[in-house]
Amino acid sequence: MNWGVRAASWADLEALAELRAVVMRPDLERLGRYDEHRVRQRLRDAFAPEHTWVIEVDGTPAGCVALRPARDGARWLEHFYLAPELHGQGVGSAVLGSLLERCDREGVAVVRLNVLRGSAARRLYERHGFAFEREDEVDVFMARHGASSGQG
Repeated sequence: MNWGVRAASWADLEALAELRAVVMRPDLERLGRYDEHRVRQRLRDAFAPEHTWVIEVDGTPAGCVALRPARDGARWLEHFYLAPELHGQGVGSAVLGSLLERCDREGVAVVRLNVLRGSAARRLYERHGFAFEREDEVDVFMARHGASSGQG
């Protein structure tokens, strides 16, 4: 299976919003938080194509991921969605590993993210060095400290 990423554009937005709805529905329903409109609107409201990539598998769009700069020099890993039929096949791990290698090369001290409580994705993040920071009633907040941070 061949994968790659390309820069996202505004033309990708609606397809990515639909993918988000499909990917997040099981976890949001489990948490009693699924809303047919809101699940799409949250991506529409936060979409920043300049920080977002479309994940392609065998030349077909299959997901997305964003890496947004934070004021403190950290990066926020956001909107990491992969088509459900590709879960567990190593694509997500390869994409995440590639992004984290890039952050390390660029000297990014911390990469942060939040993941829904109880989501299987948390195990992926833990395998890539993310550690628990805090949680609320919906999300678990995690961070990975790069080599340049002196903490990792």
